[in-house]
Amino acid sequence: MNDIKICIIGLGYVGLPLARLFSTKFPTIGFDMNPNRVKELMAGHDSTLEVNDDILQEAISNHGFMCTSDIEDIKECNFYIVAVPTPVDENNTPDLRPLYGASETVGKVIKPGDIVVYESTVYPGVTEDECLPVVEKVSGLKYNEDFYAGYSPERINPGDKLHTVEKIKKVTSGSTPEIGELINQVYSSVIEAGTHLAPSIKVAEAAKVIENSQRDINIAFVNELAKIFHLMGIDTAAVLEAASTKWNFLPFKPGLVGGHCIGVDPYYLAQCAQRHGYNPEIILAGRRMNDGMGAYVADRVIKLMLKKGIQVLGSHILVLGFTFKENCPDVRNTRVIDIVKALKEYNINVTVFDPWANPVAVKKEYGIDIETDLPTEEKFDAAIYAVAHNEFKDINLSRVMKPMHVVFDVKGTRAIEEIDSRL
Repeated sequence: MNDIKICIIGLGYVGLPLARLFSTKFPTIGFDMNPNRVKELMAGHDSTLEVNDDILQEAISNHGFMCTSDIEDIKECNFYIVAVPTPVDENNTPDLRPLYGASETVGKVIKPGDIVVYESTVYPGVTEDECLPVVEKVSGLKYNEDFYAGYSPERINPGDKLHTVEKIKKVTSGSTPEIGELINQVYSSVIEAGTHLAPSIKVAEAAKVIENSQRDINIAFVNELAKIFHLMGIDTAAVLEAASTKWNFLPFKPGLVGGHCIGVDPYYLAQCAQRHGYNPEIILAGRRMNDGMGAYVADRVIKLMLKKGIQVLGSHILVLGFTFKENCPDVRNTRVIDIVKALKEYNINVTVFDPWANPVAVKKEYGIDIETDLPTEEKFDAAIYAVAHNEFKDINLSRVMKPMHVVFDVKGTRAIEEIDSRL
């Protein structure tokens, strides 16, 4: 392992923390096609806030960590790690274009004896059936003869400063037993929580894609419970609190399910199943339930307004939070947009307030404007706590609300006396 020189391809929420960590043990270069991202990182700042500026600057100054968008800079590496996004398109079909592009990049620089490891979430078979043929075609080298491969699924939890990359156990795998052992040694040298060497690349791929599918299905179950208990006049949060007193009850909560993993991975697994002639009923039912929660929240708020005699048409509603989760600037696949769209169908004026989200990124991705400061002039007819940012804990809404108003809590973090209803 003494001659390992690592290149991380893709410096987003997954790639940058991993690259920074590897730089403490190995010569490491981060590669990203976005020159603005590279410039930002080499100036010592990470706009995703996953790596603190002082830690990033230490990696650059003390460990020689370097970021580049020039492919010439990574030709001397021999251990390539691909950490690019794996989204779905408008039809919820897996979009492998970022992986194909990254594989072409690897193909241009890989040499005999080199290793490429994929971290991007995929369904079983993508690494060997989709990605490596691209590497072979571009490089002219033969897989498992001239170069080798592995798969080690990312386990990054954006915004989580407790469970950072080195503190989460890592699954590894290799294209041969010997390569699997080497890849496992490389990762275990920096992962404090340890590693688990899977027997094959496909097993490692499958393990990753079911992790978030399992969470998706469990959340879908409690979302359905929330709908049932609402019709029965029972507080769902109180029910879950009581049920959680049993030692083996799983403490999932209802809510919106977005982001780059839980709201996406089940579609990868579903398509894989369908390709093998099986219709994954439970997986897709969970997706339908969770994808419908934004419209459900909007419907609940409108009904509450009508019960209070508040005019819905032309009303003003404040949505607090837009990122896909709390205390994180990540807006990828946020389902708060579903609430906004559903409300606007009623010709309601919607103001979105989120101090964490980047207004430029939100405008580009979703076509809406957001506020990063709480509006002071507008008097709102309703407010929806959509994301549980810390900044919202002690916020005083009374100064921006009309005397007759509705407050709805999606995340279940507000005191019951502060709100009209919650999931």
